[in-house]
Amino acid sequence: MKIFALQSLAGGFLDEDLKNFNKIFDDWCVQFESMEDAELILDCLDREEQIKIVEITPLSYPKYFFSTLQGTIHATREYEGKIICIVEPQMGASLRIAICDMQTKKVRVLATRYKNALSAEGAFANLAFEL
Repeated sequence: MKIFALQSLAGGFLDEDLKNFNKIFDDWCVQFESMEDAELILDCLDREEQIKIVEITPLSYPKYFFSTLQGTIHATREYEGKIICIVEPQMGASLRIAICDMQTKKVRVLATRYKNALSAEGAFANLAFEL
């Protein structure tokens, strides 16, 4: 499962009006099912040298595919058909690990809280028993 989007070299994703860029990829951003479709639109734009085509997958941008996932995502990893994320639910809050199921589209946030990303990253090694 992947989609393609147009991104400014300065950051941000092209909005549906084909003039403005959204900092966060959301439902208002132009998206394509294939690279060829994205190339067709890019070729029609005046600023095509300032825009690139990017591939968005659940691993690279899980918040788009899992709308219930809230907070800042610090890292992602795929494991047995699931996307595992280190998430900071609110600014300054303890980090948590979220397990996003690709088939059911459900998100489960584990109860354990981590004070820093290094501690949360270490928990990835022991996730098999949690899944």
